[in-house]
Amino acid sequence: MPRSKTALLIVAAGRGTRLGSETPKQYLKVGGMPVLRHAVLRFRAHPAIGTVRVVIDPDHRSLYDQTVAGIDLPPPIEGGVERSHSVLNGLRALLEEAPETVLIHDAARPFVDGAVIDRVITALDNAPGAIPALPVPDTLKQAAKLGEPIKGTVDRSTLFRAQTPQGFHYCTLLDAHEAAESNTTDDAALLEANGLDVQLVEGAESLFKITTEADLMRAECMIASSMEPRTGTGFDVHRLGPGESIMLCGIDIAHDRALIGHSDADVGLHAITDALLGAIADGDIGSHFPPSDPQWKGAASDQFLAHAHDLVVKKGGRITHIDVTLICERPKIGPHRPAMRRRIAEIMDLPESRISVKATTSEKLGFTGRGEGIAAQATATVMLPTEIDQ
Repeated sequence: MPRSKTALLIVAAGRGTRLGSETPKQYLKVGGMPVLRHAVLRFRAHPAIGTVRVVIDPDHRSLYDQTVAGIDLPPPIEGGVERSHSVLNGLRALLEEAPETVLIHDAARPFVDGAVIDRVITALDNAPGAIPALPVPDTLKQAAKLGEPIKGTVDRSTLFRAQTPQGFHYCTLLDAHEAAESNTTDDAALLEANGLDVQLVEGAESLFKITTEADLMRAECMIASSMEPRTGTGFDVHRLGPGESIMLCGIDIAHDRALIGHSDADVGLHAITDALLGAIADGDIGSHFPPSDPQWKGAASDQFLAHAHDLVVKKGGRITHIDVTLICERPKIGPHRPAMRRRIAEIMDLPESRISVKATTSEKLGFTGRGEGIAAQATATVMLPTEIDQ
């Protein structure tokens, strides 16, 4: 199916008050990554999805920008007071593109299943609407409230739990929302009210909606079970020459010499950068920042490390540990180690507890022992999702 045929709207304008968090649930982190980002990455990895648009509360713009950093997306769409208003705003924003079909997805459902997307889109060949759903597994009892007597048992054989993404013919859904006289929390209900067929397709248990703390814990467990550890190593050397300071692990240290290189020659950050790139099998620092390119002359190496970090995050990965060893006779690293750990943690938005900085000498042997240069070696441990290949 051509990518331009189906557009996606992720509704992320809610405040998620039921969870009891000051941060809306779609921006809370699960497995080290915001809930919304999980959904965006999974949809973008699906070949049938063309445009991906996100509808947000404008008050959350800074949270949104942080969440989708590094992902090439069109500008977000301003949401409304109610969910139905947000969906209508999103549909109107697609007018110029006018896709044939549109999927509507709840931002609080991070674990989108590619097979479910396929089933929804395929069903739209024969119906104006289609939604994923699962049979209700539990016996249903009817009562006024908890603590009150049971009034009856409900037949569950024809009951299903609705999920998202829900799919529709674009013009049909837009017309239904334009004509709606009241708010609805379910887009399929609008078509049902107009006598239009909405087909059920098989959903997935992984498509649960995060609403409570228990849901967050369940999501964390799912992430942990679907991630695999990767380890990368990096090594870098720079010679010493005339100068008055040295950049090491992002810290400018006064010294009687300087490290010589095309950039600022920070061997510590270069080694960590290569370790991260190795963990995701994405070349080395030279392939991303060629020394022959004049734009990197004298460049600060923190941007190299930030770039490698962003590549990991774009793959849905999580950096769990960084270990770097500096090899030199001088300067003494011990007094600067706390500042180095803080700076590395800051660049990668990690707790300092996940950053290790060590130092050793070569016992006066070799080029480091003679004071001709400084070397660094690093190891990075990264968790990557096994089901997404980006």
